[in-house]
Amino acid sequence: MADQYEVLRTVFGYETFRGDQEEIVAQVIGGGDAVVLMPTGGGKSLCYQIPALVRDGCAIVVSPLIALMADQVGALQQLGVRAAYLNSTQSFEQRIAVEEAYLTGELDLLYVAPERLSQPQTREFLSRGTLSLIAIDEAHCVSQWGHDFRPDYLALGDLAQLWPDVPRIALTATATDRTHREITERLHLGGARHFVASFDRPNISYRIEPKDRPQQQLLEFIRAEGFDDGVPLTGIVYALSRKSVEKIAKFLCANGIDAMPYHAGFDAQTREDTLRRFLREDGVVVVATIAFGMGIDKPDVRFVAHLDLPKSVEGYYQETGRAGRDGLPSVAWMAYGLADVVQQRRLIDSSDGDQAHRMAQGRLLDSMFALCETATCRRVQLLRYFGQEIAPCGNCDTCLRPPATWDGTVAAQKVLSTVWRLDREFGGQRYGAGHLVDILVGKTNARIEQFGHDRLSTYGIGTELDQAGWRGVIRQLIAQGLLAPRGEYGVLALTEDSRAVLSGERTVTFREETQRIRSGSSGRPKRTATQLSGDDGALFEALRRWRAAVAKEADAPAYTVFSNKTLEALAQLRPGSADALLEVSGIGEAKAGKYGEDVLAVIADFESA
Repeated sequence: MADQYEVLRTVFGYETFRGDQEEIVAQVIGGGDAVVLMPTGGGKSLCYQIPALVRDGCAIVVSPLIALMADQVGALQQLGVRAAYLNSTQSFEQRIAVEEAYLTGELDLLYVAPERLSQPQTREFLSRGTLSLIAIDEAHCVSQWGHDFRPDYLALGDLAQLWPDVPRIALTATATDRTHREITERLHLGGARHFVASFDRPNISYRIEPKDRPQQQLLEFIRAEGFDDGVPLTGIVYALSRKSVEKIAKFLCANGIDAMPYHAGFDAQTREDTLRRFLREDGVVVVATIAFGMGIDKPDVRFVAHLDLPKSVEGYYQETGRAGRDGLPSVAWMAYGLADVVQQRRLIDSSDGDQAHRMAQGRLLDSMFALCETATCRRVQLLRYFGQEIAPCGNCDTCLRPPATWDGTVAAQKVLSTVWRLDREFGGQRYGAGHLVDILVGKTNARIEQFGHDRLSTYGIGTELDQAGWRGVIRQLIAQGLLAPRGEYGVLALTEDSRAVLSGERTVTFREETQRIRSGSSGRPKRTATQLSGDDGALFEALRRWRAAVAKEADAPAYTVFSNKTLEALAQLRPGSADALLEVSGIGEAKAGKYGEDVLAVIADFESA
């Protein structure tokens, strides 16, 4: 039986493990359980795939997205791994063939959805074979307090009693301490070793700006950042509602961007066609709800954009982490506004669950809003949320163009006093941000005259700022917990901390609104397919064209043939023999046998031209 080092080299084509991979693999091969928190692109899959090829029997991999199983299995089969999946997309004959292969010991990995694994008949079937291990991917879905709870994950805790001698490994790319604890408790992994890698993704540049004609802002961003010398780059745009998704995709298409909408309201075939095109083609932009993206291994997504405020920092981190899995420069961009906070608050207040759950969701939203309004390094604040401390990154908007700050105590007192006086002098009436701004700048309109709000002592005392400026002040007051949106219409109310500001016991500092970073103005690396230049870059492009043709013929995503990093290594090392080819990172024996002659021919033709 091969050991983990031989499998790493001959199957996956790597000479050494990365980070904690070696210890995790050894833990599972030895029969121990593991909980693995590792960022997207950190190499989580190898942590269970290698033990599956070393241990006797078949590994069960719990994967939440049926639509991706075929590609996940196809990528392994490209490596010569005996892998299969069981899900509802298969015919009866296909399922029977997979079941027979499992029972006769002809499989090393079998992918199933949590819904299927929770069924008694599936568990009875699996008990008739030999299990080597159980891998629970996207394990954060077990957390009822998290951003992507899936009820069927709760049933996975039974696996510890059902197969007590089978090692289990739970993996996720994001988890707060609370979610980490829930994973451990709900999956009964109290005796597991825990491996927590750095959550930092230094190749991602984080950019967040206030909404101001958001669709136009998105278009300007994609035109600036979504092209490499005129060639479109792959990206994902997230929006909160299905209606917004379709509207934004239509707008982008009308302005020359190859965009496709994706949400759960489309039929299964439409969603599958969209996903297949996104995975197999370059330069496609998918506009989606958060239902899109989990488990997608596409390494060359160059940007992720948000046009609505995510519900939590965890969700934001998970979604932005789908950019730049190949380690090349990528960008996470977002436009947000006060209306986003009001809308999310309304969704929380009307959601199922008890008061404690709604309060917890509110705190998650508060942390997300605070990240948007911070005047310090966004990466520092983002990683601090996950319990990790780093130095300022130099690769986010607040580092590249540090915002100026100003003493906003008087401005804060004007807003808070207006809220207090409306409540006190007008019988408990409360209003939203727009009406407060109208009062402060002394605007005359029917609503103010109708209610007599022009008689307030704060009417017209805020002429030092324009309406946009006051909206920024109100946003930051909410982010600092000094105002709180309440109820269905997002009316604003004072908080316990407001009194200290009104009495002068507490000062308030605001960030000045900063101009958007324009393309080419920040000195950031270009977001291209490769950082090679000259002849090496030309050979890389020749290899990429060859890969595209092979992938198209096989109807498979290009990255399942060879990754960009492997193509870069080929372009630099230029192997001239089959033995030399096996020295290239990412090329194992199966791929060398399948593609070796063609790759060597591409290199030889390039060098002789």
